[in-house]
Amino acid sequence: MNDAAAPLPTRKIIHIDMDAFYASVEQRDNPELKGKPVAVGGMHRGVVAAASYEARVFGVRSAMPSVTARRRCPDLIFVKPRFEAYREVSQRIRAIFAEYTPHVEPLSLDEAYLDVTEDLKGIGVATRIAEEIRARIRAETGLTASAGVSYNKFLAKLASDQNKPDGICVVTPARGEAFVAILPVKRFHGIGPKTAEKMARLGIQTGADLRSMSLEFLTHNFGSSGEYYYNLARAICHRQVKADRPYKSVSAEDTFFEDLSDEAALLIELERISQTVWKRIEGKGLTGRTVNLKVKYRDFQIITRARSLDHLVQSRAEFIEIGSTLLRGLMPLPKSIRLLGIGLSNLSDEAGTTPRQATPPQLGLEF
Repeated sequence: MNDAAAPLPTRKIIHIDMDAFYASVEQRDNPELKGKPVAVGGMHRGVVAAASYEARVFGVRSAMPSVTARRRCPDLIFVKPRFEAYREVSQRIRAIFAEYTPHVEPLSLDEAYLDVTEDLKGIGVATRIAEEIRARIRAETGLTASAGVSYNKFLAKLASDQNKPDGICVVTPARGEAFVAILPVKRFHGIGPKTAEKMARLGIQTGADLRSMSLEFLTHNFGSSGEYYYNLARAICHRQVKADRPYKSVSAEDTFFEDLSDEAALLIELERISQTVWKRIEGKGLTGRTVNLKVKYRDFQIITRARSLDHLVQSRAEFIEIGSTLLRGLMPLPKSIRLLGIGLSNLSDEAGTTPRQATPPQLGLEF
């Protein structure tokens, strides 16, 4: 493989990432929280789901145990998550996206890829589209978003994180390789912590280091992923924006304030969580064949159980009953439970087929 074989960049991709989304919604809706360190989730136990930028100054991050977060920031204000509120805002934002392109790939409630190669509004410049979308989000939701604009998904995602919060970064084809060269590989989407550690042991710290390695070297050390890393070092990414991205599963879980061991109490909690999941399933027009149960014991040991049917789950009652049967199968408990979760997988839409994936056309548009 050589650089000359790389395809010419023709796509125009925007990655929109909301700034501290959950925490920002809470600060918007409660003026008393503005300018203060806020953590969504955590509370008496559990982990931080999101942290405001005021909390991040102290090193508070998402997925951090609440005890650690409190230790780092004694004045941290914990707020109970309001996922219905976050979903409502996310839907409003996605409605804005749809006015600019049909090719939107949500990654979560607070970020998405947009392929604007097809310019629905005739704006003519990808950067202007990104700026207009950011302005619309601010005007219609009172929140800020950061954006990355480039010719592939890899670069767009890297760029959106470059000037956070409330910023934009544009990486044109002429800048792609130089942009990648100066960044640490641990920031690359697709290179996790363990892979980054392995690369460091091999003397690979930056994109420039990665580019200096031959394809043979990378394939030898990283197997089939070697070619992918070889391309990333050259700012090459062939992944397309996939609209209507299929859901692999729909689930929810909850960490209890106190460990539970009573079967009746656990079944009540499971039914509550199941109702939340079923609302999401109905809202997305999905159904499925496999019910999954997740249990985390007091010592943090996690076990899962699943039951697959030869037919689609027909109703919320059937979903809850299967989940309850899986939970009863764990009785008597060897130890109390701190977290309980349930989900549905092996999904299809209401017509019984996996949601389609759209492929954007190749048209011209300036950066």
